[in-house]
Amino acid sequence: MAESRKTFKIKEGAFGEVKVADEVVAIIAGLATTEVEGVSSMAGNITNEIVSKLGMKNLSKGIVVEVLDEEVKVDVAININYGYSIPEVSKNVQDKVKSAVENMTGLKVAVVNVRIASVDMSENN
Repeated sequence: MAESRKTFKIKEGAFGEVKVADEVVAIIAGLATTEVEGVSSMAGNITNEIVSKLGMKNLSKGIVVEVLDEEVKVDVAININYGYSIPEVSKNVQDKVKSAVENMTGLKVAVVNVRIASVDMSENN
């Protein structure tokens, strides 16, 4: 049975090595993204209210993680609430994702690309 999950080595020491699955990095990025004001949901319609029902794995929807020469590239697709500044929300998402991934994994984030998939026009935002 072949394992298709990619892992990143983040530490090697006297007692062995520590590896993180790419899906873990994607979940960290997804959770950080949903915490930014103005983000309605991930492009897969995953919101903080339903994360507990669906499980953390679904937070990785809308996130693509790729390793480039010891650095991580993160692509994030989001839905934004109507009335928020797209450049401002995007910058906040980039900052939050970079900080969360680097602090939690020790990996260096080279780039965070943000794609706005839609604008949420509902009155609940």
